[in-house]
Amino acid sequence: MSEEQEVVTVVKSPIYLKYNFTAGAAPARFLAQLKKGKLTGQRRAEPGAPVYSPPRGSCPASGRPTEQEVELSDKATVQSFTIVYIPIPGNAIEPPFVVANLVADGANISFIHLMSECDNADVHIGQRVQAIWKPEEEWDYSMDNIRYFKPIDEPDVPVEKIGKLSVTGQED
Repeated sequence: MSEEQEVVTVVKSPIYLKYNFTAGAAPARFLAQLKKGKLTGQRRAEPGAPVYSPPRGSCPASGRPTEQEVELSDKATVQSFTIVYIPIPGNAIEPPFVVANLVADGANISFIHLMSECDNADVHIGQRVQAIWKPEEEWDYSMDNIRYFKPIDEPDVPVEKIGKLSVTGQED
């Protein structure tokens, strides 16, 4: 290689991934309920069957339909979390912020959402949180109707009980 040629060691190239999502019947019902300010899940029509939220229409363990709709609380328990230090385009919350896997009261499976109104160092597994919703006039068919979840003054849920409690607080 001659001295006139420069070695290229870095190339910066933005990447954009655009997705089109078409909801099936179960996610469409879930999104319609979110537009009304309600979190829902689904389960098989068998006693003690787990509640999945957001629902996909079938049980991932058995493949059987999850046709029984269950209304859930907008309170949840932190199952796991991470502190994000990199900004997300379009996100109004400045880093560092917490993204958590949350199990809604009455559900058995977690979903991912933001946490705010808390000191990131105080977030912990088993912590109780509640949804902070956008103003109703801004609601759409989206999980973004919930701005974030914030900690509430309720006792922690023991790790071994997370995802095992029903709406009534009884084990499924």
